[in-house]
Amino acid sequence: MINYFSSDFKLGVLGGGQLGRMLLTETQKLDIHTSILDGNKNAPCAEICNRFVVGDLLDFDAVYNFGKTVDLLTIEIENVNLDALDKLEKEGLPIYPKPKDLRIIQSKARQKNFYTDNQIPTAPFSHYAYVEELIHSFNNDIITFPFVWKAARFGYDGNGVKIVRTLADLNSLPNVECITEKLIPFKNELAVIVAKNASGATETYPVVEMEFHPEANQVEYVICPARIDADVAKKARATALKVVEKLDFVGLLAVEMFQTANDEILVNEVAPRPHNSGHYSIEASYTSQFEQHLRAILNLPLGNTASKVAGIMVNLVGAAGFSGDVVYKNIEEILKIDGVTPHIYGKKETRPFRKMGHVTIVNKDIDKARAIAQEVKETIKVISK
Repeated sequence: MINYFSSDFKLGVLGGGQLGRMLLTETQKLDIHTSILDGNKNAPCAEICNRFVVGDLLDFDAVYNFGKTVDLLTIEIENVNLDALDKLEKEGLPIYPKPKDLRIIQSKARQKNFYTDNQIPTAPFSHYAYVEELIHSFNNDIITFPFVWKAARFGYDGNGVKIVRTLADLNSLPNVECITEKLIPFKNELAVIVAKNASGATETYPVVEMEFHPEANQVEYVICPARIDADVAKKARATALKVVEKLDFVGLLAVEMFQTANDEILVNEVAPRPHNSGHYSIEASYTSQFEQHLRAILNLPLGNTASKVAGIMVNLVGAAGFSGDVVYKNIEEILKIDGVTPHIYGKKETRPFRKMGHVTIVNKDIDKARAIAQEVKETIKVISK
């Protein structure tokens, strides 16, 4: 057994954003030496990890040379140079999640093909190398409005996703590789986080329900447990486990799903790392998703995923019309409320809809927690000086 704790072992993380920052809380708790690579010298992790390296995550040499300085490598963002990871893995460096899985997940087109190849339910889709192909399909009545357009690469937090309802929407799309999906009428957007270690032990977190901002297409609230029937929850967890099994995945995988009008479960997309839908777990669960990610990649016993109490997460995003040095207006007011915990991500500058932090609300009563979450959302504002 490798001694990870108070030792010479070095964990490497590709990405130094807020997910890395929250992961560092757990590595510091366990005294695991952690090195971070990120392209931004002012990234949220920069001042609080053991070693911080500035480098482009998509640059072969930057990723490869960083990998040679650590004993195990993980990610907090999936858009990284996979050729460098392949070479490091061939040279014996343990990398979780595995590069082969990241290759599938990095591309929404490959993700969708993976689901259909493995009989995992997902919305019908078409794949286009560039937007002119898509327009040609529309002009020849192969696809019709409305549909969901997704960039095949580099989408995040609602960017790279658009519901196309009109010709003007269609003609405004960027000329990139993309997929289109049938617009699914759904009751709920759900997510299940699954943890699996190299020994094959697997745990799932409770199904959560996600409420989205209609304009920014970002998650506004994550509600745990989801307010759904037990049969639907069972089906969602089984679907998430099938994705992990077919990928032969090691680490933490967040599986986002639709619950359709007739209670079918369709996989939307996955994230191979700690995820926005699991932030509630820091306060509400026996084992937070960040601690669980560490347990999984280090092949340690997995922790208890049950909730101690109902939890709701509210995203803190930059208010429209404000850019510059950040101010968290009325944060003192939400700190007066029982069960409310703000998390500030260390980003000094705000801009409209930029993720700047989140707030967790815990309560024995899920309906009471949801009401408090609404109050929090309406009270705190992320503005600029």
